[in-house]
Order: sequence, then structure tokens, then C-alpha cells
Amino acid sequence: MYEEEGGASIVLEGPKELLDRIVEALKEVYDPEIPVNVYDLGLIYEVRVEGPRERPRIKVKMSLTAIGCPVSVALPAYVEDAIREAVPEAEDVEVEVVFDPPWTPERVTPEGRELLKTIYGYDVVEQWKRAAQQQYGG
Repeated sequence: MYEEEGGASIVLEGPKELLDRIVEALKEVYDPEIPVNVYDLGLIYEVRVEGPRERPRIKVKMSLTAIGCPVSVALPAYVEDAIREAVPEAEDVEVEVVFDPPWTPERVTPEGRELLKTIYGYDVVEQWKRAAQQQYGG
């Protein structure tokens, strides 16, 4: 199953009940530098639940806002901890950080975008798009 969130697709595969618990857990993990959770910030690319429901194996692919992100070790660990707490029966939780495709503000969900507007007083995503067009054309 693919979930369209903002301008990005998120791969969600597995039993809906487990995926719902995982997504709710991800919405409790925040990037310390940006006051939006990792799910609504668009950092989660893929969640796959494999194996039996009693002992599922959970695989997550996520990105960071930048390659040199100062929380590059801590944030994936927070994601893993949140999932393990939400799904204690999980046999394994694997969180892989990927940079292809690179994260851009266009991945932010509509909920995340509204939160950013409230915090900063303007549409961060739209501002980023304008800046990218000016710099790279288009």
C-alpha cells in the first residue's frame, strides 16, 4: 500500500493494525531541530512489516533533512525505540537511513506543512520551492 502524504509517497506494507500503531509511534518522534514529527516532516519513506503478527519483523527506511544532520545517529535510534515500544511483540526492528531520493520540504505532509506555517508564520514549503526555482530555474 502506498500512502500519499503531501508531495511524497510513503510505502506502508503489512497488517493495517500494526501499521497504524507504527505510524502513531512515528508521530511521537521529533527532529530536535524542527518542531515537527518525523512522519509529518516526510522523513519516513517506507515501513514494511513481515512475518507472523505474533513476532513481526519491521523494516523502516527513513532519511534526514541533510546528510550532515547532527542527529544522524540519534534520530534513527529514537525511531527504533518508539516502534519497539508501540509493537513490543516485534522480533526485530531495523531502521535504515537512505539519501536516495534526497529529502526536500516537498515531502512534508499537509499536517506538517500547516504546523510549520503556524510556527514560522509563512509557508516554508512554498518558500523553498520559490528559492529552488530561482536558483535552478524551472
